[in-house]
Amino acid sequence: MLGKKKVNAIVDKQEMLIEGIYDMWIRTDLAQMAKPGQFISVYPKDKSTLLPRPISICEIDKPGNRLRIVYRVAGKGTTEFSSYKAGDTISILGTLGNGFPVDELKDVKKVMLMGGGIGIPPMLELAKQLNCEKDIVVGYRNEDLFLNQDLWKHGTLYIATEDGSIGTKGNVMNAVAEKGLKADVICACGPMPMLRAIKQYAKENGIKAYISLEERMACGVGACLGCVCKTTEVDHHSHVNNTRICTNGPVFDAEDVDI
Repeated sequence: MLGKKKVNAIVDKQEMLIEGIYDMWIRTDLAQMAKPGQFISVYPKDKSTLLPRPISICEIDKPGNRLRIVYRVAGKGTTEFSSYKAGDTISILGTLGNGFPVDELKDVKKVMLMGGGIGIPPMLELAKQLNCEKDIVVGYRNEDLFLNQDLWKHGTLYIATEDGSIGTKGNVMNAVAEKGLKADVICACGPMPMLRAIKQYAKENGIKAYISLEERMACGVGACLGCVCKTTEVDHHSHVNNTRICTNGPVFDAEDVDI
């Protein structure tokens, strides 16, 4: 995590995409070091709210010195963020995490990008940076969709909804089965049941899979051990089968984590 720093950035613009989901562009020099799959920690101004909120980077605009985050209002901190207007100051720590291995994927012929719910936003910047054939499979609860108009510009988009209102009825794995989708590598972010299913599918089909774990974080810098997950191998530092998602992740080779 060389280069991470806490800065005061400026809100460039913000809008509500659907009820409870907000889209914010932030003007900050951190854009120059950001990678797909990384995240930032956003600090509430309300001093009674002690911890920053980790939010995935959705899009990177290096020429404009901007980062885009798309987040769900889930509590006091994110409720505060949703009230920010263009020109407001926002305190952030970044960039955090390892991100997806874009360089390792440069020679891959076809990648399947899979996102579920608020795990969909990190797929956008990854889709932009991968110069190969891409199937993008996204899952929602219902017809309240977001980011699809951005995503379809960068790959072939497939949609699954739990209630069947749009696209395949069910989850992203149902869409993969229904459409007969195949790929050389999978990159995914979403809720744990989805990632477990993807890990199992990848193992059964001999496909390399990189998964971004959406674990609740506290400090975001590896000090509190609040986001530890089990690993298949013993960690060389702690000598136990675990790792810190915020510093060693959030992206892992699916074979390396026990989820």
